[in-house]
Amino acid sequence: MFELTGKKALVTGGSRGIGRGIALALAKQGADVAINYRSNTEEAEKVVAEIKKLGREGFAVQADVSKGQEIVRAFGEVRERWGKLDILVNNAGIALSAPFDQTSEEQWDQVLNTNLKSQFLCTKEAIKLMGSGGKIICLSSIASGGVGVGFGGTAAYVASKGGVIGLVEDLAVELAPKGININAIAPGVIETDMTKEFLANEQMKAGFLAKIPKKRFGKPEDIGAAAAFLASNEADYITGAVLYVDGGWLAA
Repeated sequence: MFELTGKKALVTGGSRGIGRGIALALAKQGADVAINYRSNTEEAEKVVAEIKKLGREGFAVQADVSKGQEIVRAFGEVRERWGKLDILVNNAGIALSAPFDQTSEEQWDQVLNTNLKSQFLCTKEAIKLMGSGGKIICLSSIASGGVGVGFGGTAAYVASKGGVIGLVEDLAVELAPKGININAIAPGVIETDMTKEFLANEQMKAGFLAKIPKKRFGKPEDIGAAAAFLASNEADYITGAVLYVDGGWLAA
């Protein structure tokens, strides 16, 4: 099921949290996985070691994906190592919380460049390595606008994640003739280092849980399973879609 043996994958922001969960899920299904990371070499190499324990090839690629030149260099390393790419997971992202009128232009640019511009640039490089087909998976969020979920104080984040969905829907049409599928995963609240701080607030934690029919927060493995499906042949007829992995939040 979700057979990925022989496939070559790159996961941006793959050294921790959701990215790590996705990287290991792909490796468990047989893919070789390159781990992109920005600064924490030690954590990236730990994930690479876990991939190798699963009997797959793994290596770490350092690059700040908010910067175009670094992206080109990173994909050059993938080309040199493998000569091709079958799966790209655009996962790297940041969240800055501030009231809208206190959000600086620099903060806005930082979030949009990391969460949205990076997906545009990485996708441009990936399709050069995909030949006649491939799978691209872009991480969005239930906080992406248009679905009735807003948290307040996260305008830049929501704008970036909404932009991801727009990018996916447009590229699905453009990339289909090339045999490339592109889809988005929109997680709900997932337990990671990024969410640790606000989940430590018991009132906030209870408020979120009250909105989730499954009565638990998601885990990186939940997103990994969704990514493995979208990367597989079983998802060949799915493109331009948004897969919400939220424990039923949007259905409630």
